[in-house]
Amino acid sequence: MSIFLVAALALFSIRRWRELQKASAEIKQLKGIIPICASCKNIRDDKGFWQQVEDFVHANTEAELSHGICPDCIRKLYPDLCEDEEKLKDED
Repeated sequence: MSIFLVAALALFSIRRWRELQKASAEIKQLKGIIPICASCKNIRDDKGFWQQVEDFVHANTEAELSHGICPDCIRKLYPDLCEDEEKLKDED
């Protein structure tokens, strides 16, 4: 009987170890619905606090963010540069 008990405990330990490995791999993976403000784009965490997207991602994932600027925002924020770019395209 003791051999069966040892084998059962070993099997249980292996299963638990695999479950823990899977759980630890998923800890920093976002799932479900993330409440985001339609205006400022801040995110509400599970404690009800609002955070900037960058802070939320840093605190809840292993991802890193890289800043850039999309074409719509370039046109909105730097219209003079866009006009110059259009003029250069027209000249070609």
